[in-house]
Amino acid sequence: MVRPIHADDVLPLADGRRNGGPSDVEALDAYSSVVTGVAERLLPSVASVRVMRRVPGGRRGEGAGSAIVISPDGFLLTSAHVVHGTDGGSATFSDGRELELDVMGEDALSDLAVLRVPASDLPPARFGDADRLRVGQLVVAVGNPMGFSGSVTAGVVSALGRSLPTRAGANARIVENVIQTDVALNPGNSGGALAEGSGEVVGVATAVAGFGLGLAVPVNGITRGIVAALLSEGRYRRAFLGIAGGPRPLPPRVAGEVGRRGGVEVVQVVGGSPADRAGLRAEDLIVEVDGVPVEDMGDLQRLMTSERIGERTELRVFRGGRMEALPVVPVELTES
Repeated sequence: MVRPIHADDVLPLADGRRNGGPSDVEALDAYSSVVTGVAERLLPSVASVRVMRRVPGGRRGEGAGSAIVISPDGFLLTSAHVVHGTDGGSATFSDGRELELDVMGEDALSDLAVLRVPASDLPPARFGDADRLRVGQLVVAVGNPMGFSGSVTAGVVSALGRSLPTRAGANARIVENVIQTDVALNPGNSGGALAEGSGEVVGVATAVAGFGLGLAVPVNGITRGIVAALLSEGRYRRAFLGIAGGPRPLPPRVAGEVGRRGGVEVVQVVGGSPADRAGLRAEDLIVEVDGVPVEDMGDLQRLMTSERIGERTELRVFRGGRMEALPVVPVELTES
């Protein structure tokens, strides 16, 4: 027998509750308490950044962005495009202090940069792990859009795993696992914080891709490695093979034999590059690097770390119907 549905099951009660659940006011208060809590924790840790750039004609142009405090002794994290090519600038904090800044290091290919200001008592933000985010999760952005310092907006994670093309000189790279959000981001938010409900920073705002479509570089193990290198060396070193490629499936028979579904098909080999010297050719299919499976260019990029520069690396390649091992010695990636 089908149980009858009563009006109280579907219609809200007079105070906005549905059968004893939280009222609209209570739900809104819960949402507000999360956002206000994040704001209270992060506003002192996010600075407004103003920079000066030389432009044609000898004049000085002005740019703006945001930065996140990462240590009490004056180190800040921001977007590389905010400070690239600057010849001076300042960071202003919520307590009213305006301090001159220096760029300690920048990495255009991840769009991250580290700044330093003369201070010893800054409140550092807490950083989380973007790899734990879920689509639909509440996130809060803190930054300085359009010059309005200390602005807070909230929304949700719209999508995960997006890719963001970046460029440094002649080199192009894809920043992987970028966070897409509907949080309102505007010029000036770049370099600011994207935080989850606990107040931990999980992303660095980097781009406005359209109305209601903002992107943030994820804070994860890869990001932490880049920031550590920028702090210690002022740059992040990458290994370079010298190929352009894309994903391609292996023939079913070969896939079953090697236990791999696909690999990276070589589309182009840069003349004189390590790949060229190793004998890689267009249409070769790279399936492993030193025994680690690769299925797309993102996998290959992640393996091209500084530890492989100048070191013999073995590629397992499918060519002409059979597997081959090709030794290659990557060099350091430069902007030229």
